[in-house]
Amino acid sequence: MQNKLSSFDIRQLSEEIEMESQAIYRLSNEINKKVIGQEKMVESLLIGLLSNGHILLEGVPGLAKTLAIKTLSEAVSGSFSRIQFTPDLLPADVVGTLIYNIKENDFKIKKGPIFANFVLADEINRSPAKVQSALLEAMQEKQVTIGDETYRLENPFLVLATQNPVEQEGTYPLPEAQVDRFMLKTLITYPDKEAERIILRNSIDDNFPKIDKVISLEEILRSREIVRKVYMDEKIERYILDIINATRFPQEYNLSKLSPLISFGASPRGSINLALAARAYAFLRRRAYVIPEDVRAMSKDVLRHRIGLSYEAEAENITADKIIDDILNAIPIP
Repeated sequence: MQNKLSSFDIRQLSEEIEMESQAIYRLSNEINKKVIGQEKMVESLLIGLLSNGHILLEGVPGLAKTLAIKTLSEAVSGSFSRIQFTPDLLPADVVGTLIYNIKENDFKIKKGPIFANFVLADEINRSPAKVQSALLEAMQEKQVTIGDETYRLENPFLVLATQNPVEQEGTYPLPEAQVDRFMLKTLITYPDKEAERIILRNSIDDNFPKIDKVISLEEILRSREIVRKVYMDEKIERYILDIINATRFPQEYNLSKLSPLISFGASPRGSINLALAARAYAFLRRRAYVIPEDVRAMSKDVLRHRIGLSYEAEAENITADKIIDDILNAIPIP
């Protein structure tokens, strides 16, 4: 729990946030130059970047998921790699492998594409369980073991994964342990008509603007440190814990109707990530403290993939988002 900050401390932190957030706003504006009409997706990418969390983007093909991630990497002075996940992919294709050198009569390490600041895992649900398990150590521990050696990954290190919810032939549902490693799961929707008109014109005329590198890795790491300082009152902490607890024991919050719909609730990783995401959300609004609206705004992206739906919920077409809405409406706002 953070110590209570004085009004002077809040003002001082606000000035720091005002200064550091300028680099993040430059990054946001640069991405939005090329990714039109997907402000929510861009904001999710920035929150993941500021919170040191991985992001899963889900949406039908053609909604600029891959473009947004590639544009983010172009605007940052960091390394980028893309892994196209397919059913025949092997763990060594992701993390690397040992290669025998005949001349030196020794094995050498060939590092895989996971060794980059930004890793685009395209259509992640098309790879089998062995490949998914290879990603677990990298995503959670920020390290990779090849042979007998363990190697630290880049800092910052961010996995940005996409999956298509429509075409399920030849796909593998992500294991719960894998899904829980993603800080956010953001659902991507269609752009509005005006945004699509701009996309259409830019595509026909091949008039997409060039993306400049507007932020350094050092500035990102510095912004992360400021995000960690954003003040969170004890009442907000209790509010987060109530939301998480309601996904596990809804009957304790007069939500008995949800009990048969939930097979399991959010893990402690859910409460940690909700607090981190709320701080990053406050930072993007140049605020030095978290308010309940920040928590509510991030609840769906943080929790929708952490709530297990029962067969009854699936039979009634009840989504995790609907359950989260019921929980948010039932718990008093501090």
